[in-house]
Amino acid sequence: MAKSLYLINPRCDIPSYLSGEAYSAWGLPRTAVVADLALPTVAAMAQHKLDVTLCDEFIQDIDFDTPADYVGLTGKVSQWGRMQVLAAEFRKRGKKVLIGGPHASLSPELVQPHADILVVGEMEEIAEQVFSDLAEGRFKERYTGTRPELSTSPLPRWDLYPNDRALMASVQTSRGCPFQCEFCDVIQYLGRKQRHKAVGQVLAELDIVYRYGYRVVFLCDDNFTIYRSRAKELLQALKEWNLSQRQGKVEFVTQISIDAAADEEMLRMCAEAGLTNVFIGIETPNEDSLRETKKRQNTGIDLVERIRRFAQHGILVIGGMMVGFDSDGPDIFERQFRFASATTIPVFTLGALVAPAATPLHARMRAEGRLLESEDVKGASVPWSTNIVPRQMSREQLMAGIQWLANNLYSPASFEARIRQFIDSLGERRDPRHLSAGEPPFVRQLDMDSMELMSALPRLGREETAMFSSVMRYARTKPQSISFVSTVLLQYLSIRHMYKEGGLWEPHLSRAAAPMPVPLKVGTPASAAVTR
Repeated sequence: MAKSLYLINPRCDIPSYLSGEAYSAWGLPRTAVVADLALPTVAAMAQHKLDVTLCDEFIQDIDFDTPADYVGLTGKVSQWGRMQVLAAEFRKRGKKVLIGGPHASLSPELVQPHADILVVGEMEEIAEQVFSDLAEGRFKERYTGTRPELSTSPLPRWDLYPNDRALMASVQTSRGCPFQCEFCDVIQYLGRKQRHKAVGQVLAELDIVYRYGYRVVFLCDDNFTIYRSRAKELLQALKEWNLSQRQGKVEFVTQISIDAAADEEMLRMCAEAGLTNVFIGIETPNEDSLRETKKRQNTGIDLVERIRRFAQHGILVIGGMMVGFDSDGPDIFERQFRFASATTIPVFTLGALVAPAATPLHARMRAEGRLLESEDVKGASVPWSTNIVPRQMSREQLMAGIQWLANNLYSPASFEARIRQFIDSLGERRDPRHLSAGEPPFVRQLDMDSMELMSALPRLGREETAMFSSVMRYARTKPQSISFVSTVLLQYLSIRHMYKEGGLWEPHLSRAAAPMPVPLKVGTPASAAVTR
């Protein structure tokens, strides 16, 4: 009888900017914003050796009484607390627990005691050995993967995944990023040499998720446009593929860097392929901070103007924002708020600068005696916490500043003002989904649930009710903006839920002056009291 494997993607320890807890919080079925790609990919690697069952805890209850011989856990640092609970529970029940994924790969010594089998790195080239060993009932405590060519990555087993409750499918076209951002752990896990899937391989994956009803796809690359010629080849193929679909067109979402805005052809091709939303790590308008952490691609340019170019091409930007760099003085919170207010970005993912495990920043903070090692995991998983002792303010002052900034960014009035700026700047849309407006719409139950969730926004309060009504009226003056506005209003609900659950939401702070802490120097008590 074949041995079996129960693969789990645990829920996050707290709601995040990209998780869908707001659905269940408002009485709707549990929902994942992005379908987890690791589960069906690993299932495809294991399918000829083991019977595999998948569970995404963002959507499903965990079966603690599973008859499976092995239980596999995957996840990021933001899921580590839950991973530990699940590992302990299944081991108590006599199951052999396998742990892999980004957190296990970046912090193997931390994770090893909680696993019977640890998988470090990428699995493609070691999967045959790992799953053969499991099928035969013998295994090593640790397997170390390689950085494979992506032609070896199998077509994910989406037939095993609960696709009806995920808003976006996941398709990966590359791994790695050539940039050197000091705080980024992607290059430690996946490398600086970007590896690519062939165009045909990408389209084959798209065909599968399209058949399972997805009409929004997250291209989960670390930097989709960094190699221009390759990106343009793929964008042309995506455009042709999208235009050929007859049961609704697809919107693509991905991650890129701000330098793509300098290439007019690139922006046009992104829009024509169906790329309607992009995440860009803006981080800060403070160029000293950007240079300090080697994010040089964001320096020497007018960030506000570059961001506006995306809107002019019919593309919405979601911006990453960080505070707590060494070069951030006590005015950074007000400065970030003024910067955000000048942009066409409605949604920012705000967080404190963190030194993730294995990064150059982590090593530098340790060498300088400014790493709070007891806070490593919490600092990396909670956006308004950090494992760094700041240079120019205390950690408490940094947290107070983040709370002030969060409440000001997402006060109804500020949020509405940024949405209006986006609508004003929004140019003609060229994406296939917009061009196919005459075709019968393809509607999932999840789309209807999203509309129901959006209708809950006025229940947050009188100011939110006024904002909602005003924004929807304004969007109707430029109909091509309505789908974007619906997207950002749903994101607003999720962020408000996240801030409420994390104790960050204090709306009176939006009427208070920005905190102005007294600058501190390294060596003062605030930076000297470090747990080494």
